[in-house]
Amino acid sequence: MSTRPWRKKSGLPSSIGLNHRSCRACYKFGVVKKILLVDDNEQDRELYKRYLSKHFGAERLAFSEASTSAEAQAQFLAHRPDCVLLDYNLPDADGLDVLAELLRLAPPESLCVVMITGGGNETLAVRALNTGALDYLVKQRFDPALLAKTVLHAIEKNEWRQYVARYHGELRTVNQQLRDSLDALTETRQEISRKNAQLVAANAELAATNAELARSNRDLDNFVYAASHDLKQPVTNLRGLFEELRRSATFHDPDEAQVLRLVDASLLDLSATITDLAAAVQAERVLGSRPDPEPVAMAEVLAEVLATLGPQVQAAHAQVHADFGALPELPYVRSSLRTILLNLLANALKYCHPERAPQVWLRTAWAAGQPVLEVQDNGLGIDLARHGAELFQLFRRFHPQAASGTGVGLFLVNRLVQAQGGRIEATSQVGQGTTFRLYLQGPA
Repeated sequence: MSTRPWRKKSGLPSSIGLNHRSCRACYKFGVVKKILLVDDNEQDRELYKRYLSKHFGAERLAFSEASTSAEAQAQFLAHRPDCVLLDYNLPDADGLDVLAELLRLAPPESLCVVMITGGGNETLAVRALNTGALDYLVKQRFDPALLAKTVLHAIEKNEWRQYVARYHGELRTVNQQLRDSLDALTETRQEISRKNAQLVAANAELAATNAELARSNRDLDNFVYAASHDLKQPVTNLRGLFEELRRSATFHDPDEAQVLRLVDASLLDLSATITDLAAAVQAERVLGSRPDPEPVAMAEVLAEVLATLGPQVQAAHAQVHADFGALPELPYVRSSLRTILLNLLANALKYCHPERAPQVWLRTAWAAGQPVLEVQDNGLGIDLARHGAELFQLFRRFHPQAASGTGVGLFLVNRLVQAQGGRIEATSQVGQGTTFRLYLQGPA
């Protein structure tokens, strides 16, 4: 195979190629990634290893190699790589045949393959993408940065695809539980209807009780109708129906009530995930619209956030201390600043230490010509030596046993700060608390 310089093919429709986002901060993986290089040219394989190691760090990559289709399948089964760089021209098969064999060895939604071709054949590129490749590259102009970016985004897309598939599976499970619950609820409603008819006929003095049962029946009828005609209604609507059902209906069989609680808990987890992801998407849209900063009074924004978190603050007996004297007002996107404070304070309350009431300190100041917001708590703390590299990654949780969560809050805060050219520093001691120091804007 030729070792001519390569580049990614340009000029294809956007629906064919992947849209690569600029993500310099993502060039370090949180965990070691396994890369399988399938190419019959040893020099090309060494070239790929050298430049991927240069971009990501050799200690964060584990390479395996193959020069034939048979070796590729054996190495794939042995290592289960996070990404496969697959040359189209192999001595015993073409890349599309090898890709088809790999698809038989792993579920399609878990396979991450980048096809490498020796020429700019758009038909071949389309066939590769339609067969299951996540991206493709052409050996025409040497561009190591593009190789690293392509591999990075292929892995990110594959991990996101697996995450979505997993949650779709959980949603299908919840829907099946809902169907089973609806059968039990229908039987209960029918039984209540029969008892209502008997009570009305037997004793007019029980009119008040009959009216209450009739209201319960109407609630049950409305719920069964809505659920049976549209099981894919938003999870929040389902939770609302369950709350109303739990408030107004009485179940004599404890197993039925337990099923209801299990379904409600599952819906609560899904609702939290969907809500947080919606917030992340909304934040991305706000960032994409590039809103103009405006003078924002820190005390006013904090008051809004504390009003929102009032029940959590009271339940935890928390105390929030603010010192904005050095910087009472700063130019910022008001909605972004509110989201930042809301997530950091919510985390401080959620992950408080069980042996003491939460204490949160907020301070503003100028440092090196930049506005700085500092949020300090006395909660559980984070082992930064272990988790520091993944502190702001999406869906990362560090105290799952302490409270429910989705791992979106810190990711969202970091994205909002970075959008203004800022950065975040974190210090923490396990069992003592955490301090986040937010440089809200870039250097002047």
